Order: sequence, then C-alpha cells, then structure tokens
Amino acid sequence: MTSPLPSLEALLIAPACEVLLARFGRAATVATLREELARLRASRRFPVAADAVLDLAADALARRFAPVQRRVFNLTGTILHTNLGRAPLPPEAAAAAAAMAHPTSVEFDLATGRRGERDAPISELLRALTGGEAATVVNNNAAAVLLVLNTLALGREVPVSRGELVEIGGSFRVPEIMSRAGAKLVEVGTTNRTHPRDYQNAIRPETALVMRVHPSNYAVTGFTAAVPLADLAGIAHEARLLLVEDLGSGSLVDLAAWGLPHEPTPRASLAAGVDLVTFSGDKLLGGPQAGLVVGRADLVARLNANPLKRALRLDKGRLAALEAVLRLYLTPERLSERLPTLRLLTRPAPEIRAAAERIAPALHVALPDHLVAVTPCRSQIGSGARPLDLLDSAAVTLGGDALDSLAARLRALPIPVIGRIGAGRLWLDCRCLDATEEPDFVAQVSSLL
Repeated sequence: MTSPLPSLEALLIAPACEVLLARFGRAATVATLREELARLRASRRFPVAADAVLDLAADALARRFAPVQRRVFNLTGTILHTNLGRAPLPPEAAAAAAAMAHPTSVEFDLATGRRGERDAPISELLRALTGGEAATVVNNNAAAVLLVLNTLALGREVPVSRGELVEIGGSFRVPEIMSRAGAKLVEVGTTNRTHPRDYQNAIRPETALVMRVHPSNYAVTGFTAAVPLADLAGIAHEARLLLVEDLGSGSLVDLAAWGLPHEPTPRASLAAGVDLVTFSGDKLLGGPQAGLVVGRADLVARLNANPLKRALRLDKGRLAALEAVLRLYLTPERLSERLPTLRLLTRPAPEIRAAAERIAPALHVALPDHLVAVTPCRSQIGSGARPLDLLDSAAVTLGGDALDSLAARLRALPIPVIGRIGAGRLWLDCRCLDATEEPDFVAQVSSLL
C-alpha cells in the first residue's frame, strides 16, 4: 500500500533537498522536514507529493533563518525613533564597524607595541570637541549616569530638582537609577519651580554632589523657575561639592546655527562650571548607542577605576563607529552634509514635498482602493530628544478602510515601510526617505497590487 506521505528518507535524497541541506545544514533541515510531516499527518491532508513537502520546509526554514533586525523605511515622522535604532549612521561609521570582521588595534598601541587604552581615541576627540580635561565612554547614557553616581555618590545624598525626576523610557527613571547606583536621592524644589535656597537647604555633610538633569523628553511651561547652571555650579562649589549634569540627548554643536531649536552642549555646560557631563551618542550627536562622560580628569580617572566600567564598556565595533562620527565634527562646516541626523533635521520642506510627490503615483497605482494624497505635516525630532519641537514636512497619506491591515501589508514588504495612523489616514512622512532610497521604495510598491 502506498504511503499518503513521502518518508523522511525519500525527502532527504530528493534533488530539491540538496539545496536546503547546503543552505541550512542537515540538523535544521531534518528537524523542519519532520515538523512538516507531523503537521501534515495531524491535519490528514493526504496525499502530498515530495516536492510539496519540500516547498513547505523551504518556506519554514527561510522564516526561521531570516534576520529579525532588518533595514526599514522610517516614514513615521520621528527622526530619532527609539524603536527604529535612533540615529542613522554615516557611511564612514558603518564602514568602520564593518572592518571589525578583522583583528583591530582596539587595545593595542601600534607605536609602542604594548597594550593600549580602548577609550583613548574617543577621549582625545571629546576633549577637543567639548573642552573637557578628559572623557570616557560606556554603552549608553543610563550606564554613564549609573557609573558616575556609583563612583562619586555611593551611600551618600544627591539633591535633584523635583522638576527633573524624569522617566526617559523603559526602566530609565532618575530615582530608580540613583537607587541602583547606591546613591540617596534628595528631592528639592517643586515640579515647576526650584530656587537656589532649595539646593542650599538640602546640602548636608552626607551630600556627595549636586545633579542637574536635562528634561529631554518633556517641558514644563507657565509659572516656572530654575536655577541657572552657572549659579548652581557656584552653590555646589561653595559647599565643596561636585556638580554633575545629565544632558541626555547630547548635541555637540549649537543646533540654532542651522535654524533648529537650541540644545545645550557639553562645552557650554563645562564652561558654566559643571564638573562632569553625561550624554548620549545615538541621539542628536548622530552616532551609535553610547554613553559619554566629559569633565575633570581626576573624576574621569575615578570612573575608569570603578569595576563597573568594564561591565559597561563599549565593544570594538561601536568604538570604531563612534570614532568615525566624532571625526566628522572636526570639520563643522561640512557637518550638515555628512552627518545623516543633521541632514534629516535640516532638510527643507519643499525638498521633502517633492519626494512625496515623486512616490505618490506609484502608491496610487498599487493601492487603487485607497485615497492617495500629498499632505503637509510636522516631523518630530525624537521621542527622547526634543519631542515637542516639530519641523515642517510632507507626507503621502492613504485614506480608506482597513488602515491597520494596509499598515501590516506595508510592513510585510521586502524592505518594511513603517508609517503612522492618525486622523483616519495612514501617514508616510517623507522627511527620512532619502532620494537615493526612492527607487528601492517605488520598486517594491508594485508588489502591493
């Protein structure tokens, strides 16, 4: 009696199986074939030819081995999108990280032939770019804050304004980070108004340092008051205490020079008297995820001597990418051309509208059941970096029914398209769609037909 399903042995010797074995290996191919045979047997879908079983196994193997993290089109309207990797890297940084496939001089001094310091190139660049005496780097800004507090305020008190007890996202909440670092939070002032006397009254023998936290992801407006940074430095230093500032987003240049909202810089903070400044590498700075610390050399030396530093350090790939990005800042007159984050932030609205008008016809043809229009909109700088500052932009909007289903179809494209749904339409903000990417976008839209 003929079996309704081919045997595993018969499938393995089939010519079509040789491709699967070569691509996915014997163990994975055998396991997947067994799973497909068991599924077909349980569903009692008989008879099934060997080629059909192999096709099912090929699809299952392709899904199993497909990378989860993939290139996408960020058409959400949020430039520094946390869930989409924040800052896009410049080609120089991507190439530097790719070179890590080979042995590198990450901790080797080529001049002396001896062991080197992995942070040395980053520290030298940050000193030049911020005016700090020294610098160090860890894997993100939360880690930088953790390291600073654990090193300089372990078991001691740290006054922070109530208006700065922010939650950036995930598990980064200032009170909890402070607790994990072993420091004791002392809340001063009120949510909307903090005065010099609030800090002065909070200082005791148990106080280790004063901390200022930049509210990167929200704003308090109206009846407000805050102590100017230079005045706060004076209060801390008069009491023989340190002043530490968490700048969060970490712009190395004054964005106002490009017509963007002003963002405080580490250089300005150090000039105002701050002893240590922490900030991110993957937000306004435009580099890979990293936490940077600049300031007094003696304090940075203490950070580097903390055993936590090794646990929080950067790998060689991100160090190489960060170095490449920081070198772009050495020629600030070319920065808006070479740094993708700044280029996207300063992209003119007419140029964005032109991009929307170029891709709209392809969407109109591919999606005849949806109303396609080019519509003015506002882009957001970032969910954790000046989210309240909006930039003029343009989007292709798609109206009609089943917008959730349409959004899912766009996410299922070879290069997933990520938009946002609002006001009864699906918005594809074109600010982050580079002209060089438009052909890839248009080419795959035809598959929506």
